[in-house]
Amino acid sequence: MADVTIRPMRADDAGRVLAIYQAGLDGGDASFETRAPTWAAFDEARLPGHRFVAVDGNDTVLGWIAVAPTSARAVYAGVVEHSVYVAPDARGRGVARLLLEALISSTEAAGIWTIQSGVFGENTASLHLHQRAGFRVIGVRERVARHHGRWRDVILLERRSSLID
Repeated sequence: MADVTIRPMRADDAGRVLAIYQAGLDGGDASFETRAPTWAAFDEARLPGHRFVAVDGNDTVLGWIAVAPTSARAVYAGVVEHSVYVAPDARGRGVARLLLEALISSTEAAGIWTIQSGVFGENTASLHLHQRAGFRVIGVRERVARHHGRWRDVILLERRSSLID
């Protein structure tokens, strides 16, 4: 992975970040969403201190990761939900693993004790990635909603920090 660097996401990454997001949505196994949001909506919904991109030697964005708060209530300030997306031509190179490692370091340094996510059961690559990074399955929301005309299950995952009491 010498050709991949992780750095904070910047506003000038918006076009590539949203294109990668849309490519993931177009694949059909990433989210119930079908259209990537505008940059303004993306920016507003995600915590600024925990957004990263993976770039190649030309500073081309290969993938991204970001978190959103799970609740506005103060008691849940240490719980976030994350998303990670990798460009189709960069998959299988360890980009998502590097992004997830950066996110875990960032959130733990900020006192965040739980990272959670929901993943379609068919997205086995994402499930394996998360389990290797210390996430555990905490449940399944069966047939929670229709997506492209069929019911989908969502596997709920969480990673509890071992550094934060």
